[in-house]
Amino acid sequence: MATTRRDFIRSTAILGGAMLVAPTRASPSSYPPKGWLPAYARLEQEGKLEERIEQAFDATQACTLCPRQCGVDRRNGEKGYCRAPKKVTVYSAQPHFGEEVSLVGEGGSGTIFFSHCNLRCVFCQNWPISHKGRGDRLDDEELAGMMLRLQRIGCHNINLVTPTHVMPHILNATRIAYKKGLLLPLVYNTSGYERVEILRLLDGIVDIYLPDAKFMDGKQSAKYSAGAADYPELTRAAILEMHAQVGQHVTDEWGHALRGLMIRHLVMPNRVAGTQEFVRWVAEEISPATYVNIMAQYHVAWEANDYEEIGRAITAAEFLEAMDWADEAGLTNLDPRCRANRRLFRRYGKT
Repeated sequence: MATTRRDFIRSTAILGGAMLVAPTRASPSSYPPKGWLPAYARLEQEGKLEERIEQAFDATQACTLCPRQCGVDRRNGEKGYCRAPKKVTVYSAQPHFGEEVSLVGEGGSGTIFFSHCNLRCVFCQNWPISHKGRGDRLDDEELAGMMLRLQRIGCHNINLVTPTHVMPHILNATRIAYKKGLLLPLVYNTSGYERVEILRLLDGIVDIYLPDAKFMDGKQSAKYSAGAADYPELTRAAILEMHAQVGQHVTDEWGHALRGLMIRHLVMPNRVAGTQEFVRWVAEEISPATYVNIMAQYHVAWEANDYEEIGRAITAAEFLEAMDWADEAGLTNLDPRCRANRRLFRRYGKT
């Protein structure tokens, strides 16, 4: 049966291109590679991880973890802009096969979805988690157990989704889990809305940074991300700090990510995201070899239908235009899934 454009658009939106690229070739049963250590293991061996954890928790007493800088005493259960309670809230922890190719491998990316969010976009596709805060409240020992379970079932990394507002708990759980055998790379999967001062606490702890770069124009981020007019400026600074800490994307010989910066950019209708400026900035200010995922899965979610500019799915022409801009900027390390999406949009999409 012939593939229709509607079927194609639906598959890329819902699955994120999960079935568009063949998995990496088979790897040995032992993972990670023998002799390799995650960054947090080295820092613990140097006797420095505990101090970092204490510094991170200190930042929650009059909370300054994120750019909102609410100043509430979260150590005593006060809730700030993110609405997070005293304990970590986790929606799910499972292998994810729709992430970037080098994160997925054969065993999947071990994703832990944290509830609540410091950005709260009107088009959020994970709104039951980030806006509604659905999930289970866990102590740090239980969170460490989740990490160990993901390692035990064969995941290639611990992928921390929306970690900013619960970062101190994550660090504490990571230390607990390491002492019980955790050795997977730590992926910091963030909206990009970060303070450089706080990111510096993560230097030598995080192996892979996976930030979004949602907007390049402060007027757009203020409109669609709850008044965060400073998002473009702070996210650019944050991404530069991330790159300074972990460098370029590095994989093992089987194609599994071990370290480095990987940037996500979601193409939005009517050029709202500033894609052309984004790809130029990456090429000029970081490197044309930076790992970038140009994402095609924007769809109307949460309150996006209330905004005319973003109240529809993207067109094939908009995605193809974005990929052409990436080529013109000279980006050479695009995620295989966005390249596969381009081939399919060219074949089935009407421009």
